[in-house]
Amino acid sequence: MNKKNLPKLTLILTGIKNRFLENETIFKEISVTYTSGLKHFTGKGIYNDDHKISFNFNGKTDLFTIDDLLQTIVNNSLSYDSLELIYSERGTNVLVTADDKNVNIKNINMTEKNSNKEKTSTLLNRNYLIKVGPADNLLKAIGIMTKDKKIKNDKIRKYNQIDHFIELIDSTLDTISRNKSITILDCGCGKSYLTFALNYYLTEVKRVKCRFVGIDISNAVIEKSKSIAASLGYRNMEFYAMDIHDYKPDEKINMVISLHACDTATDMALSLGIKLESDAIIAVPCCHKEMLSQYSYEPFKDILKHGIFKARLADVLTDGMRSLMLEANGYEVTPIEYISPLETPKNLLIRAIKKADTNEKAMDSYMKLMADLNVYPALYDFLQTYN
Repeated sequence: MNKKNLPKLTLILTGIKNRFLENETIFKEISVTYTSGLKHFTGKGIYNDDHKISFNFNGKTDLFTIDDLLQTIVNNSLSYDSLELIYSERGTNVLVTADDKNVNIKNINMTEKNSNKEKTSTLLNRNYLIKVGPADNLLKAIGIMTKDKKIKNDKIRKYNQIDHFIELIDSTLDTISRNKSITILDCGCGKSYLTFALNYYLTEVKRVKCRFVGIDISNAVIEKSKSIAASLGYRNMEFYAMDIHDYKPDEKINMVISLHACDTATDMALSLGIKLESDAIIAVPCCHKEMLSQYSYEPFKDILKHGIFKARLADVLTDGMRSLMLEANGYEVTPIEYISPLETPKNLLIRAIKKADTNEKAMDSYMKLMADLNVYPALYDFLQTYN
């Protein structure tokens, strides 16, 4: 290749290096094909856990830093007529071509490239955010799609719920991700299916730099989540088997999510989010037991003598007081019907965005309700007890 084009090639590859250093967790591989006459010589590099790249070329494999690898590629280019380099990361390929005449660079958005494969419009009259085609690997890993790329009939409802969840919090993601990377903590993560989908959407669709931490008391589900993350190459995810109260973050948490955590496990997650002053808290509560065994209200005694009424009001009081406590701690709260009540009565999503330090009026209302109802909610207890 003409030596006069080396400065331009070096400049372009410096941009590739900066891209890697800015967010190496989404790097997939780098390949380069040199051409000499009719012969082609290809090298391929993949990520190594030591933050290096294992590069195989001409039957030999070496470990390189990104800087050393790209410099080697530039040096080698002098021995060939042309080169084609593809830098692959989640959701995007960058194509660099160089020969005696010119050096060019082009981004290839994989979501757009595969958009013609979308086959989901017949499942529900909606424009999916997690689309069949671009998201095939994700959908297969979490059990939504078969190996031959068909959505499983018994998973259509689950697929719709996952996609709708992301749709509901999309504007919140925009609010907290402006001009920065974000860290999301999933409390009681279970198998983390929604979190994997959220990771895909943020990284490969919205192109937001993000990190995920999943915690759950069960070793089995944590190991399963680790396995799925490894199979997908999602290196921006960490999972820990531990109690929520024992988690100590090493950086700012921007969003805390708690999805279908049973009874007071939701309160544990909410209290942690409040204590960490998370920018946003998203909770989809599950069963409610605590309030039912505590509360009483004399004016309603002739109504609450019926167990079904007392149980339903306990659900409303539980999530209503949770929302009020979030408001008391400076959050703007929006309760949303997550899915149809025909599918499950536990269909509430609580979305909270940090707007202020505290709200004394809301706290006064909360304390009055505690007295009037003769209750001592777990959320209040956790906020007083755990540091």
